[in-house]
Amino acid sequence: MEHELPNAEPALPPQEAAAKAAILAECERLTEAGITFVAVHFDGSGDEGVNEDIKCYATEDYVYEEGEVQAANFSHLQEHFETLVPYGYENSCGGFGDVILNVNTRKITV
Repeated sequence: MEHELPNAEPALPPQEAAAKAAILAECERLTEAGITFVAVHFDGSGDEGVNEDIKCYATEDYVYEEGEVQAANFSHLQEHFETLVPYGYENSCGGFGDVILNVNTRKITV
């Protein structure tokens, strides 16, 4: 008999799982560069979705646009972060938020 864990996270669709794996694979390089957080902000107001460029931060806690590391270039992760932006966020009044990687904990939150 199979048993599911009560708090088990649902499986990600294959494209999102691949994006997550690609992002997490860069954590060692990010750590070496002194990066503690990586984020992409998305805003869907006005029925048009806009994703900002990926930004890297070297702070103890993530605060939008504070502690950004300008010299860090991890733009190759942009597409992977955008894959994790919620589908349809630009519809109706639009949604907004951030896709954030905590490099130290290797956790991605949306």
